[in-house]
Amino acid sequence: MAGVEARDFTAPDEIRTPDKTKVELVNVAGGQIARYTFEPGWRWSECIKPVVGTDSCQVEHIGYVVGGSLHVKHEDGTEADLTEGSVYRVAPGHDAWNDGSEPVVFVEFQGAANYAKT
Repeated sequence: MAGVEARDFTAPDEIRTPDKTKVELVNVAGGQIARYTFEPGWRWSECIKPVVGTDSCQVEHIGYVVGGSLHVKHEDGTEADLTEGSVYRVAPGHDAWNDGSEPVVFVEFQGAANYAKT
């Protein structure tokens, strides 16, 4: 393996495009890193639930918000707005939505391999 791996999202290894969703994945260091874009009106329970078939998102997410704002509500009742510059961890068992007027864009370091995958 080379000492340096450099990839970018202009040539992703995989793209997933459920409703109002774009997930671009690059393979690096034996794993995957993703850039997610959720359009205005996107909601996990409406756009991704039909793809994966679970009642809530069962993926753990660790990432960084590049732009926009995403509201997350966990089954335990905790809620948060993830906004530009936020670094976050969201445990499995949540819904999330973009109720803003601009896309939400973020990069995830954990959770990408299984997100929105049938």
